[in-house]
Formats: sequence, structure tokens, C-alpha cells
Amino acid sequence: MKRLVLMVAVAGALVVPATPASAHGGDAPDATAYRVTVGAVTPPEPGLTVRAVEAGARLELVNHTGHPVEVLGYSGEPYLDVRPDGTFENLNAPTTYLNRTLAGDTPVPAGADPAAPPRWSRISSGPSVRWHDRRTRWLGDGLPPAAAADPAHTHRISDWSVPLRAGTRTFAVRGTLDWVPPPRARLWWLGAALLAVAVAAAGRWHGRAAGALAVLAGTITLGYGISRALAGAPGTLPALVAAALAVLAGAVALTRRAAAFPLALGGAALALFGGVAETGVWRQAVVDAPGPAWCARAAVLIALGAGLGTAVTGVAGLRRRSGAPVKVDA
Repeated sequence: MKRLVLMVAVAGALVVPATPASAHGGDAPDATAYRVTVGAVTPPEPGLTVRAVEAGARLELVNHTGHPVEVLGYSGEPYLDVRPDGTFENLNAPTTYLNRTLAGDTPVPAGADPAAPPRWSRISSGPSVRWHDRRTRWLGDGLPPAAAADPAHTHRISDWSVPLRAGTRTFAVRGTLDWVPPPRARLWWLGAALLAVAVAAAGRWHGRAAGALAVLAGTITLGYGISRALAGAPGTLPALVAAALAVLAGAVALTRRAAAFPLALGGAALALFGGVAETGVWRQAVVDAPGPAWCARAAVLIALGAGLGTAVTGVAGLRRRSGAPVKVDA
């Protein structure tokens, strides 16, 4: 077990520095109980699209209308200006500061005044923007009353609207907010444990079997991570690096007999960064990943179970090589 702990520490030293610096990387949940659905822009504005991203933590507006479109703040003040040549935020708008974080805990400067003329500051060079919007979320303490009274069913929390403006014309993007009951997390943990036992047993029976399973599990985790990255999900790099380590370790095990250390290292990295770090998707209904939620949960199950089983196989191999009796501590 001490060797396994050492492998996890080494994997962490390799993977954690690969995490990108981001002002918002830790501000989006892997999963949540609240489903934000964007309905339509009314009246329609050709070339303008709005969608919910990051498990509903933000809205994303893309402006291909050919003219500027403003997002209005909580007091009706100009908040964001999405132009064909870039996006700007109004430093005089209190909404700018309230939306800095998901919690809305950034202090609003004393000089911020919704009635003041806009003071625009460029935040990107493209015609798109993502922002937190408190109008799309549940801001109360605890569960919504309907969810607290009946936690086994989905409940409509609100119909929300975010006002927009183009020149003198005003319109809005409208949508809904629902509370969705959580999945049965215990079943996913049980599945991961059973998979870990199966992979460890396969590795004990034949070393190359563990290598093949490490390649398969790492490839699945790579595919899952890449799909999330392409969808704009933040914080996917650690899992991608861990998955690549697992694939590499499995490839070494398929071509060499002395592959205990790579298997232990790659398996530990996969279990920790592709599995344990992502288990939020087992606790909440709405996940930050494309496709059905069960696909994300299954990918995390495979990373955790196969990664742990591969790591145990590698540690057992190291013990055999050192002449110590093979024993997996509880």
C-alpha cells in the first residue's frame, strides 16, 4: 500500500503542474442539480445564438448579426457589448462585478453606478462571450421548497429572461430553470469497486491483460476528456494527461515484461485524476459534458475502477520483483 501511495504522489507531481491557470477554471461545477435550458431569443435575431454552458454555470452568446448586441445588467444598465470586432464589459456597471464569480462575492466598487455612462473595457477580440448570470440560477439557501418537499421528482424553479439590446431595439433570451433529483451514487461506486477487483484479478492472471485494459480505459478517458474540452469545459487537462500516462503504461506492459512501475504510475494517475476528481458526476444530475449524463458517469467509473485495478497490479509486480510476498492491503 505504501508503494501505491508513492505512485499517487508521483502521478500528482506529474499531472497537477499541467493544470492551466484560469480565472474561471475552478468556478464551474462538474455537475449540479439545476438544469438551465435556453429557449429562444424573442423576437428572433438572425445570427445571434445563446446557450447554457459549464453545466449551466454560464450563458454563452455568439453574435454573427453584423452589428453590436448589448447584454443588459440587473438594473437595466449596459453590461456587455458584443461587437463584430470584439467583446467589451462596462466597468461602471455593478453587474460586471457581481458576475465575476459564480458566488457573486466580488466587491462592487463605490464608483460603479448603473446610471453612469458606460466605460467599456475590451475582454476579447471575438464576437462571443460567456458570463455568469444570476437571473438563470436558484439563489436561495438550501433546496427550493418544491424540491425539499418532493426530492424524488424534477421541479420547475423559474422561467427566466435576460434582456438584450441592439441600437434602440430591445429583445430578450428566455429559458427555464429546473431542479433535477440526483442519481444513485452508491451504484456507481459499487461498479467502480467491482471493476477494480476484476482488473486486478486479470492482471494477476496475466500481466499483459492489465496492459490491454489500461490502454482501453485510458483511451476511453481520453475520448471523454477531449469531448469535454471541445465543448468548452474547463479543467480537463489533468484527466487528459493521466489518461495518456495510462495508455503509455499499458503499451509498455504489452511489449515488455518489466512494466510494473509504469502500470502502477499510470493506473494511479488515471484513478485519481480521471476518476476520484470527477466523481461529482455521480452525485448530481446535470453534468458538464456533451451527450447523455450516463456516458459521463460510465467514463468516470471506468477510469476509477480500471485505474485502481491497474495500479494494484503494478504494485503487486513491484513486490514480486523485490522478493516480498504478494499481498494487497485492505
